Amino acid sequence: MRLTLRRRGAGLAVAALLLLVVALASVAVGARSISLPTVFATLFGDSTPDAQFVVWQLRVPRTLAGVIVGAALGAAGTLMQALTRNPLADPGLLGVNAGAAAAAALSVSVFGLTDLRAFVWFAFAGAAIAGTVLYLLATGGRTSASPVRLALAGTAVSAALTGVTQAAMLLDSRTLDQMRFWTVGSLTRVDGATLTRVTPFLIVGLLLAGALARPLNALALGDDAGRSLGANLTRTRVLTLVAITLLAGAATAAAGPLVFVGLAVPHMVRAVTGPDQRWMLPYCMVLAPALLLGADILGRVVAKQELDVGVVTALLGAPLFIYLVRRGRMAKP
Repeated sequence: MRLTLRRRGAGLAVAALLLLVVALASVAVGARSISLPTVFATLFGDSTPDAQFVVWQLRVPRTLAGVIVGAALGAAGTLMQALTRNPLADPGLLGVNAGAAAAAALSVSVFGLTDLRAFVWFAFAGAAIAGTVLYLLATGGRTSASPVRLALAGTAVSAALTGVTQAAMLLDSRTLDQMRFWTVGSLTRVDGATLTRVTPFLIVGLLLAGALARPLNALALGDDAGRSLGANLTRTRVLTLVAITLLAGAATAAAGPLVFVGLAVPHMVRAVTGPDQRWMLPYCMVLAPALLLGADILGRVVAKQELDVGVVTALLGAPLFIYLVRRGRMAKP
């Protein structure tokens, strides 16, 4: 047992070191590459004005956005798979991303908002409303929502809200112009003010996720076994849904509906840590931002102009996911 704990702890330390390396690369790599000595000098206040501007005004906010949004998506994906007991689940399954996108589109078409910092609140509110409607549909007046009912209700809610978003974009050219980049998923337009708005929700969601690790471990054994271990099934599912809404809603509001990150990272982590949520959550909160920042860096260097990170995660994610499935390395939650 002690050896297993040491290995997991050492693995988490390696994952944190990997995130640090990728974060430094995110600050250094771009249309204008900056050497690491210059990056360190700039971070500690001793550099040229041009380097100061590029690092502090462009690269650091983008990197922080990748770390915060990636950690939220990684934790949300882990919670989603544990809640539904579905290894193919991600935050988009419950309609949270679709709710955020629909509310953001309506804020532009109905209220004429044009600033990301203005409609971020609408996006988060849409995610919260979608999560609430989902749970009401999944329970159907009963005492608890089963994983199957949650997944089915989430699919229906997501499809309906996606239709609302598409209708708003097609009927209003202003909404189309404003939303077409946000709906792809990008870190480039996330500034300090947006991060300040969403970070408190993300912190609450991450703390709640940590508190739910043990009850979710009990739930993974089945409803009867979970009850015998003292887990309150209804409370655990409601709080898990709240945590997913806070994490995925705030992340989507800030960076758009990024795909694959919350789906694939928990699978890769589960192959190392097993299904224990107490270890899966911290691993995913470290490796998901490393993956997101890595995709963002790749998008800066592979094309003549930058590719939004949502495009890169989609292009890389699908083949990798198919490979993992075919290799039989997908462990059940």
